[in-house]
Amino acid sequence: MSTASDERPRKRLSASERRELIERAASEVFSERGYRAATIDEIARRSGVSAPVVYDHFDSKLDLHRRLLERYYGELRGVWRENLAGEEPGDVRIARSFDAWFGYLQAHPYAWRMLFADTTGDREIEALHRAVAAESRDAIIDLLAREAGVATTGPGGAVALEMVWELVRCALQGLALWWYDHRDVPREQVVAAAMNVLWVGFERTGRGERWLP
Repeated sequence: MSTASDERPRKRLSASERRELIERAASEVFSERGYRAATIDEIARRSGVSAPVVYDHFDSKLDLHRRLLERYYGELRGVWRENLAGEEPGDVRIARSFDAWFGYLQAHPYAWRMLFADTTGDREIEALHRAVAAESRDAIIDLLAREAGVATTGPGGAVALEMVWELVRCALQGLALWWYDHRDVPREQVVAAAMNVLWVGFERTGRGERWLP
């Protein structure tokens, strides 16, 4: 027996709403299976659409994967821009940035795995990851260059800034992957660990302290 609710026509999704569903499903599939094992058929099934509909929005699986990388790295750049800038003391802004960065990953667990844990072994995909990540690196290095103690941690200039970002990136991403497997640990404890390891070094070099070989 049908009911009034059964007979009520379903709301037709707009193109942007359908695209969002596809991207959300694709994030799940890519993070769970990696790029190589992910299929458009599986992404379509989880999106509630057909494979041809996916191709209406994205030219290929690679195109969809690139779009998601660009989206998530772009949103993480926005986290840094929004939280690191300002006139407050460095420890306040950096702690706020770390908290917001980990907060974004906490709210986007599939993005988390897709960005940092997809060891696909596919050279084309690895090159794509590096290229998209490089855009974020360049933007964030510009922000870090304004922080006291950052530009003076090494030989100076662009090389020093790149080394600092590599240290920060590796520390935060490594800690993020650890946290993914220990999600019972409160975020504030994760942020405190990052601050104790990273900020203390920046703060001391900002006062002129150096380690010399």
